[in-house]
Amino acid sequence: MGSCGTWAWQELLVLLSSVWLWAGSGQPTPPGPTHTPGPQLKFRLAGYPRKHNEGRVEVFYNDEWGTICDDDFTLANAHVLCRHLGFVAATGWAHSAKYGKGVGRIWLDNVNCAGGEKSIGDCKHRGWGNSDCSHEEDAGVICKDERIPGFKDSNVIETEQSHVEEVRLRPVVSGARRQLPVTEGIVEVRYKDGWAQICDEGWDSQNSRVVCGMMGFPAEKKVNRNFYKLFTERQQLNYRLHSVSCTGTEVHLSMCAFEFYRGNASAACGAGMPAVVSCVPGPLFATGNAHKKKQRQQQQGQPRIRLKGGAKVGEGRVEVLKNSEWGTICDDRWNLLSASVVCRELGFGSAKEALTGARMGQGTGPIHMNEVQCLGTEKTLWSCPLKNITQEDCKHTEDAAIRCNIPYMGYETLETWYWDASNVTEMVLSGVKCAGHEMSLSHCQHHGTSLNCRNTGTRFAAGVICSETASDLLLHAPLVQETAYIEDRPLHMLYCAAEENCLSSSARLANWPYGHRRLLRFSSQIHNNGRADFRPKAGRHSWVWHECHRHYHSMDIFTHYDILTPNGTKVAEGHKASFCLEDTECEEDVAKRYECANFGEQGITVGCWDLYRHDIDCQWIDITDVKPGNYILQVVINPNFEVAESDFTNNAMKCNCKYDGHRIWVHSCHIGDALSEEANKRFEQYPGQLNNQIS
Repeated sequence: MGSCGTWAWQELLVLLSSVWLWAGSGQPTPPGPTHTPGPQLKFRLAGYPRKHNEGRVEVFYNDEWGTICDDDFTLANAHVLCRHLGFVAATGWAHSAKYGKGVGRIWLDNVNCAGGEKSIGDCKHRGWGNSDCSHEEDAGVICKDERIPGFKDSNVIETEQSHVEEVRLRPVVSGARRQLPVTEGIVEVRYKDGWAQICDEGWDSQNSRVVCGMMGFPAEKKVNRNFYKLFTERQQLNYRLHSVSCTGTEVHLSMCAFEFYRGNASAACGAGMPAVVSCVPGPLFATGNAHKKKQRQQQQGQPRIRLKGGAKVGEGRVEVLKNSEWGTICDDRWNLLSASVVCRELGFGSAKEALTGARMGQGTGPIHMNEVQCLGTEKTLWSCPLKNITQEDCKHTEDAAIRCNIPYMGYETLETWYWDASNVTEMVLSGVKCAGHEMSLSHCQHHGTSLNCRNTGTRFAAGVICSETASDLLLHAPLVQETAYIEDRPLHMLYCAAEENCLSSSARLANWPYGHRRLLRFSSQIHNNGRADFRPKAGRHSWVWHECHRHYHSMDIFTHYDILTPNGTKVAEGHKASFCLEDTECEEDVAKRYECANFGEQGITVGCWDLYRHDIDCQWIDITDVKPGNYILQVVINPNFEVAESDFTNNAMKCNCKYDGHRIWVHSCHIGDALSEEANKRFEQYPGQLNNQIS
């Protein structure tokens, strides 16, 4: 009896521990001061647009679904949440309601996990339901697409009937099938391994507007419904959705109200037909004569909004033109509604992402707008409610950016990888010169059919290395204006400078070492406002040692200095080799990484700047032969494109200067693309080099 009782007691303990283990792994509970069981937790992924392994995190606590705030969110938090959802780990996380705003409670805030916790409740946080966030700060996760072996998914994320992910337009007109982009067709949603249709009962222009926005188009237009009705009567259809009702401001169809057909839907939509949409493409994607498009754009005048610093078409930092000067937008309350207004205004579709925290690099100049709160129906950002900015409100570290939906153009086949050159069978292009805004290499200048290297084999085959991020250099214009002065420097002090070709050609004819050269000196402070460090193209092993100045040159030509007449004639020039690219100073929270001393690594860290003082050799323009008059001082950084940058249009700086033969006045210094076209015309007869792109 005793042994039997002991056995039963042990069996009960094992059973209880098994139940506890199951609850701890499949249904985690938050930690508490006692060992009494807490409320059951469930987790799911929600939102739009997304794949099955990513989305807004929603947690079921105390019989209510809610979200998690992105304050202090880390990858370690995402690891814990992804394991809750049955994935082995996280590969990333998303902030600012990237997958759309949730509803209901915000259950957790300031979550701080180490990464090894079994439950999100074991991590530090403010307490369940204690949050100062809005749903604009809902956190999301991207999980590694690998399931935990044997994971029992008690947290069924979303059943197959509960969301819409992929949407497409299927063209049926014979000409439209061959032409890109597809602007008209039957709206279809992904269903299992195929595609299904949407019943058009109650379908209106607001629904079409949402679909067109998803496809990368700014607007919708009426479609010939009778033609499609005749066509679809002969088709076997599989309806999936009905009763779709959008307001027109949604960025994805999944945000609209709709209902699913249940069971066999072959006989559904009796009084209707498949939903059909026709979209109006933006100027960049409109088919037809490119010259006419360019003329149309010129007639419309200069736009008052632009994107800068993006790696692809349809993304970048948002800049607006106000009082003839380009400036940025502060990211306070920046969301998908406002971002979509910008995207559509620029001729793209709705917004995929509303980016905050200078994710596309920091801008320069004024910050023109703050707390922009568009309704989503506005034709232009200037019609949206906003707050006038003050200097204390925002910094450029808070510059807003966007990623827009753009039409599918079939260009991804042009992506280039490293290859074994032996399998290259034909050269198809040569002499390619792109400005950077083209949609395809075929749109750039090139030799056409007259290939220069047709018979050279594979020796000259071009290749690329692609990157999501890049540096972005720009010169601090006010410092040039503040530090410019003239020095008459004796020739006997200029031997090293002459060796490095820092004097004008007439210096060779001078009576060395007697006499002097007249030099316009100024300081250059070069900032890296991009998203990647600026590094010399060549590694240390190939840097050139200059014995006279006793330093290495990591780039032969880092900067061009020019004096131009008002009509653009160059009357004096200089250049600066990068003998030392380093972090002279950095912003408060940025650590220096590059230092030239002791043959150290050279570069400029993001958020740092390199200072070339006015009193060092070659930091000048030799103006000995320049006659008195009015001129343009122009400085261009990275003029030969030796290092990739996200934005080359801000690499040129220019100033007005007046020289009377004894003194020089330098004024109105600004980055080349900082002013409006009209202001540039007023600035000078010849606008100088606005950028360092190939014309």
